[in-house]
This record gives sequence, C-alpha cells and structure tokens, in this order.
Amino acid sequence: MDILQEHLVRARASGGVFARSVAIAPWGLRLPGTIQLAVHAVIQGRAWLWTEGGDSPLELRPGDLALVRGGPDHFIAHEPGALCVSPEDFRIQHAADEEKLDPRAAIFLCGAYRFAGDIGAGLVNALPPVLSIPSRIDNSIHGVVEILSRELAGAEPGRQTVLDRLLDVLVVLGLRTGLASSANAPAWFRGASDPRLSRALQAMHEDTCKTWTVEEMARLSNMSRATFARIFQEVLGGPPMKYLTDWRMTVARDLLRTHDTPLIEVAERVGYSSLYAFATAFRRIHGQPPGRWRQLESAAVEGTLTH
Repeated sequence: MDILQEHLVRARASGGVFARSVAIAPWGLRLPGTIQLAVHAVIQGRAWLWTEGGDSPLELRPGDLALVRGGPDHFIAHEPGALCVSPEDFRIQHAADEEKLDPRAAIFLCGAYRFAGDIGAGLVNALPPVLSIPSRIDNSIHGVVEILSRELAGAEPGRQTVLDRLLDVLVVLGLRTGLASSANAPAWFRGASDPRLSRALQAMHEDTCKTWTVEEMARLSNMSRATFARIFQEVLGGPPMKYLTDWRMTVARDLLRTHDTPLIEVAERVGYSSLYAFATAFRRIHGQPPGRWRQLESAAVEGTLTH
C-alpha cells in the first residue's frame, strides 16, 4: 500500500451529494463553505468559479476540474459576479433547461466530498483554497469526467455504485495532482516522492507498531545512519524519530476519536509497549492523558450535534 492510499483509507473518504446540472444563462449557484471538499467539472460550455472574498474568478472549460477546499462560500456561474442562488433554488429555476436542448447551455458536474479525522483534514488542508486542473494537464481526469457525465445522464442498473466509484477516482486523481503541485504538500508526500526515503517511509506507515530505530530506517534506505538522518531532515524538515512520533500521535487521535478501542490497544497499535509509555508521550504533546482527551473530544462532538 502506498502512503497516499493509506491516508485515503484512514481518512475514510466518502462522497456526498453529486449532481449533473444543465443551465441556460443567466445562471449562478452558491455553495456553502461547510463542504469540506467540493468537486466541479464542466462538460459543455463555460463556467466561472470564485470564492467569497477570494482572488479573481477562474474560468472552467470542458474537461477542466476544480477542487474547492472548505472555508468561505464559493460560487459557480455563467459569468463572474452573476447572481448566485442556493442549490435548492437553482434546481427549481433550471429544472426544465435540459429538455430545451439548447446548444448554448452549460453542462457541469458538482460534488461534495468529506474526510474523517486529522488525517483527512491534513489531506484537504494541503491543497490551495481553489485548485484548477485544466484538461490538458491530466487526460485521465478528462476521461473520468466524460464517463461520469454519461452515467449521470442515464439510468442504467447499478448507476449509483458506478457514480460512487468514479467520483472516488476523480477525487484521488485531483488530490494526487494537487499535492504534487502544492507548495504546502505534507511532509510524507514529499518524502514518499523521494526515492532515497520512500522505502523507509512506507515501511514506517505500514508497520506503525514496530519498535523502529534510525539504524533500521537507514538500512532500508541503503544509507549510513548519519546520511539518512541528514537527508531526512533536509526533505521532511525534522528528524526521523520526531516524524514517527507525530505520525503515531495522528493515528492515535483518530483511533481515540472514532473508535471505542481500549486505550491499551490504541497504545499497542501505535508502537508503545505499555499504556504508561503511550500516556506519557501523549500528555507531553497534547497536555493531557489520552483518556481525558477522548472524553473532551466526545463531549465536543455531542455538543455540536445538539446545537
């Protein structure tokens, strides 16, 4: 399993609302910033996308893909500054546009994606607020967009399963392209792309509970301990053992937040031989023991759900 794949699995990525729209100008759609990751692709015509208080509007042409990170509301319309309405009002206003077969109509796809926990948030936060991937940059994205459009326009058996899988593919392709071009790409992505470090990093991620040493990591990378430590510091911005501890704490937080896993099992799954050793490391980083941290997180979630 490569490291991006592992992050996607741990983030429990899942699609939300996904729709194909046909709209004759004038049209405009306002989408809330509560969407963790929005996905937009144009099939026919043109569309303009911008965020509230953001940079200049971005033009989307057929085959282009745009990923929009949660934050301020964002807009997609036939021209910059057009009046934009909620998805509910948009559907009512343009319900009959597809039947008119107007060649000037815009056809576009909009999706909402969500990720769980710190690992998922880290994936999304590594992207810029708006990521544009023109079709000329990644032909595979263009092909997936075309298939998605055909599936959304039809009503074949198993349609929803096909749509879910295609949306997964589209988001992964977009994330991969976005992370590769991002100045804020996470350290693990930079390291995984470096052939000198990728083997050791993958081994650490695949076997988090192993009692790792820098010497073992260096052997996997066919380097001396000193050379490995120096290159690791240069590429990932910190020493190997700190990276390993940070990753273990990230996994531990997600286990504490989303599972009823006993604390001793959490400790073992992230490489600590005893609950005491795990609790000491956790307290040093988070200022409180893991059991108390879990209680506070659970209370915060319950408070959000009741308001």
